[in-house]
Amino acid sequence: MNKIILMGRLTRDPEVRYGGAQNMAIARFSIAVDRRFKREGQPDADFFNCTAFRQTAEFIEKYLHKGTKVVLEGEMQNDNYTNKQGQMVYGFRVIVNSIEFAESKAASQSSASAPVPQPPQGAAPAGGQTAQPEPVPDDFMNVPDSVEESLPFN
Repeated sequence: MNKIILMGRLTRDPEVRYGGAQNMAIARFSIAVDRRFKREGQPDADFFNCTAFRQTAEFIEKYLHKGTKVVLEGEMQNDNYTNKQGQMVYGFRVIVNSIEFAESKAASQSSASAPVPQPPQGAAPAGGQTAQPEPVPDDFMNVPDSVEESLPFN
């Protein structure tokens, strides 16, 4: 079984192209996924290159941009190639089957000003601190305990 579920923020605006016999949409983007446990001198996030096709790619083109927090489900695929020096370069790519927003529009807009982690430059990953967005209050109101008795679905 080959299945991966990731939650993270887009590190750049998606690149969408149309091609092939049916003029199919192809979206390429990357997401930064925060590491659960952070160690001194280690990166705070991992970066995943992703590709989506057809309606999923059109959705990405229309609604997603740098900094948007998403949850995606897909498959890992080898992205290996031989460079000009004849050396094998190993990599992988997530082929996206489905993608959803992971936060409300209001939370997304307030976090748009927060920096999004960027992939490290060069061969070795660079460490460093990433800014965590401030928590955004949700739009739910507190219901007093005394109201529970009058609810029809107790």
